[in-house]
Amino acid sequence: MLKVGVLGAGHLGKIHLRLLNQSDKYELVGFYDPNSDNAEKVSKEFGYLKFNTIAELVAAVDVVDIVTPTLSHYECAKEAIAAGKHIFVEKPISNTIEEAEEIIALANQHNIKGQVGHVERFNPAFIATKAKIENPMFIETHRLAEFNPRGTDVPVVLDLMIHDIDVILSVVNSPVKNVYASGVSVISDTPDIANARIEFENGCVANLTASRISLKNMRKSRFFQKDAYISVDFLEKACEVVKMKDAPEVPGDFDMILQNAEGIKKQIYFESPDVAANNAILDELETFADAINNDTKPVVTLEDGTEALRIAHRIVACFNN
Repeated sequence: MLKVGVLGAGHLGKIHLRLLNQSDKYELVGFYDPNSDNAEKVSKEFGYLKFNTIAELVAAVDVVDIVTPTLSHYECAKEAIAAGKHIFVEKPISNTIEEAEEIIALANQHNIKGQVGHVERFNPAFIATKAKIENPMFIETHRLAEFNPRGTDVPVVLDLMIHDIDVILSVVNSPVKNVYASGVSVISDTPDIANARIEFENGCVANLTASRISLKNMRKSRFFQKDAYISVDFLEKACEVVKMKDAPEVPGDFDMILQNAEGIKKQIYFESPDVAANNAILDELETFADAINNDTKPVVTLEDGTEALRIAHRIVACFNN
């Protein structure tokens, strides 16, 4: 079993601690949190071993799980990699592109593996439909959340929209050509609501909306491609696939038939892929263990996390123009 330690024992850090403690692929050694009062509370309440410094924790483990605020990801990753430890780092990978690229360079230099916590890749509704998403040409995403002070240290693009950026980049096999965006600060010092349009070289267009000041939560994506429409509800963990095929010469009584202006008839039919219940956070952590043990490529690589961050920064840059 891989020995793992967690940096950061906030809301998400405590979830990681609990799941790693349950996993049969890891041995949870302990955690470090710079807030001594919080660290003492977590240690007493759950019985996890509390380390006094990052260096002490890093020295005791094989894998460092970085669940600290974004601004400290780079320093934590650098210290862990320098000690030859594999790293799992929450999204976004770091605060700047330069930091992310240095993390990649250091990981390559020290021959360690890294994975970024883009957890929606492990959402069961996305897993159930990903193989059916083939060359989408229009994508629409809505990620709306009720206000929560956590995460407001970064723009909504880096807090919420980056999930959808990563998902989109994972299914569109084409370089990004243009990025347009607008954002508005309502409560925070950084934009709380944003809309972005990403144009790819193959002609695909993605329209993304993210808000952290909504009255209700929503996490939906829609993928449009030749003869198919795929809807993924990341929040409800549900999905729908609507497909078209050439209509039969003699349609059945209940067949849904569309006819265009040229007289071409298409039959519409619905698929409801099986959505297998899972714990997405546990799955992302355990697939990383598999990648280390089997010397295979992590599901969400450091390069993937950096590319999502790069597009997110291009979107944020539009706000200042």
